[in-house]
Amino acid sequence: MALSTDSGVVLSPHLGDMDSALGRDGFDRTVDSLQTLFATRPQCWAHDRHPDYFTTGRALAFGSTHCAVQHHVAHVAAVIAEHGLNEPVLGVAWDGSGFGDDDTLWGGEFLRLDSRGYQRLAHMRPFRLPGGEAAMREPRRSAIGLLHALKGEGLIEWESLPPVSDFARAERRLLVQALKAGVNAPQTSSVGRLFDAVAALAGICQKASYEGQAAAELEASIDREGTPQRYRFGLSAPDTDCPWQVDWEPAIEGVLADIARGASVSDIATAFHAGLVDLIIRVAKQFQLSHIVLGGGCFQNSYLLDSAIRNLQDEGFRVFWSCQVPINDGGLALGQLAWAARLNQKGEATCAWPYRDA
Repeated sequence: MALSTDSGVVLSPHLGDMDSALGRDGFDRTVDSLQTLFATRPQCWAHDRHPDYFTTGRALAFGSTHCAVQHHVAHVAAVIAEHGLNEPVLGVAWDGSGFGDDDTLWGGEFLRLDSRGYQRLAHMRPFRLPGGEAAMREPRRSAIGLLHALKGEGLIEWESLPPVSDFARAERRLLVQALKAGVNAPQTSSVGRLFDAVAALAGICQKASYEGQAAAELEASIDREGTPQRYRFGLSAPDTDCPWQVDWEPAIEGVLADIARGASVSDIATAFHAGLVDLIIRVAKQFQLSHIVLGGGCFQNSYLLDSAIRNLQDEGFRVFWSCQVPINDGGLALGQLAWAARLNQKGEATCAWPYRDA
């Protein structure tokens, strides 16, 4: 939570998820405490764009003036605010998920932010998550979603792959039916779920006992000494004004080929990370913005963050990331506040496509 005062911005401790009564009570107490401590009443309440979030409902109830801020815009805006940037930036916002402007789950975004607003320049190719929120606790479901996008119903027979064999045959059939019908199988462009899928395919983690476990264990498997091979991601230009699309299919085919030949988990993990860093460089060169912002929970991965910074700087880009506030959702409040302030300076409370005004 963040509060703007005459003397600056005050950030509360990170309050975590709002899926428990204890968490929601803590949120309400923090709202009251901040207003009492600083003797102020906000004129505008900023919140996530997701209509069903507890915090969205609270923001709408607290004040008559409010501003919905897209999740990944907030990630990038938080870094912009921390570093006081005024130049146009290419924001690389990678995380588990956030409600997108097309009402799907985003999470693999390349966004341009400038004084006019924001534009979605490129994103990961979407795939479906069987079970919806269950996929966030079970990396094997992300893998099943990818395999279905690649191979269709044939994935049922791929019992040599850990995420397939981890489901009973009857369960696999139900998952395929749900994916075909799009029932409780939302589309996502999330890099976080892509990490989950690769970790599951490599046999590292099928069910997570804590958030980010699969990605953390995949990072821990990296060979940090050798010269890495890298999986290649496709990058295609749109036929219309739609964003560019990053295709994970060549990379996942590379993962499957390496699994088939008996490659080590370390080789797979290293090539996957190296491929993601290479992708960031290619997109940065394509859109030619000198200032690059890295934000979102995926960049808690120190190897991904450090490699992206080093390689971008080697190519002559100026790179910015969160140093004083959390790079994950713990920093969203600052980004929401900063973007809402920009909107209010222009007398606006909403954004409009194709260029999201600020």
